[in-house]
Amino acid sequence: MKPTGVLMVGSVPGVSPQEVFTRLATGLPGRLQTVPDGETGERWNWIGWQLGRFPKVARRNELGGTSLSESGSGLPTFKLEDIKPTGYDEVALSSYAEFKRLRQQNIIPSNVRFQISLPSPFSVLNGHLTPEASIAIEPLYEHRFAESIDRIVTEIPHDDMVIQWDLCFEMTALEFERGRLLETRHSSYFPSPKGLVNDLVNRLVRLSERIPRDVKLAFHLCYGDLGHKHFIEPHDTSLLVEFANALLARETLGSRTAWIHLPVPKGRTDSEYFSPLTGLQLDSSGSKPPYLYLGLVHANDESGTKKRIETAQASIPFPFGVSTECGLGRTPPEEIDSILRICTEVTAEHI
Repeated sequence: MKPTGVLMVGSVPGVSPQEVFTRLATGLPGRLQTVPDGETGERWNWIGWQLGRFPKVARRNELGGTSLSESGSGLPTFKLEDIKPTGYDEVALSSYAEFKRLRQQNIIPSNVRFQISLPSPFSVLNGHLTPEASIAIEPLYEHRFAESIDRIVTEIPHDDMVIQWDLCFEMTALEFERGRLLETRHSSYFPSPKGLVNDLVNRLVRLSERIPRDVKLAFHLCYGDLGHKHFIEPHDTSLLVEFANALLARETLGSRTAWIHLPVPKGRTDSEYFSPLTGLQLDSSGSKPPYLYLGLVHANDESGTKKRIETAQASIPFPFGVSTECGLGRTPPEEIDSILRICTEVTAEHI
């Protein structure tokens, strides 16, 4: 039996949301429950467009930051006006207008919802700022993020969207905590005497509580795609399962999670990679959310994709859909057709 359905994680090469919406809706007939806008334009490099929201003195040196010695003083006291609005609400509302227009033209099916992919504030801060600046700025940036969320949920119908949290630097911080990543830039900027998993989940709960309960959430657990490489290859799915279960255990999150997405490296066709997924707290029948999407589709590798599906189906007790490991914003455009073709070939339509 084929897996059911396809998830497009977020970014897709294209010049506009219109182009991405049209390409995905026509290239994946019957496979999508939601469709993202492709994170086109300045968002192509995931969180990179957020760097300019922060003062230079807060940024890491390799990202154009001004060291404290150069500034001639200690870390300043930051105020809300020092942190620019995120802009995520502006792009979401603009893309949703295009989404509605294409749906009225029957290009996007009526049962497909608008997917809004957002990075966690933790990922943005850990990816851009010095640890001491991150601690000081975190409540201010969360305030800006909350402003964007408030506008999104006010102006987009709740039953017409899913908000997906993209969690990359959470995974690298957890791998650093376990001693598998050694670069200190991957360490969390805050101490976690009660455990890092707990503190990371607390931050997601804090923001998600601002999102009305009738808005569905989703989670993309990510190991990065810089230069088409993970920051580190997952040993297996055990850490992903631990973090996913911690997210689902919180009522604010788990009660309305539509899906969990996990990566599958190209070389992992072994059952050892998939076997920890038996511990994932999902409904074994697949009839109740959240649904599982496995990022096992790789360009120009239909046979390998089918082998990864075969191994996953033999290893885990519940149904799943397919996806790529990460967003496709940095994928060579010529590979996109291969990915869409493989996704369609190896899956059944959503009923």
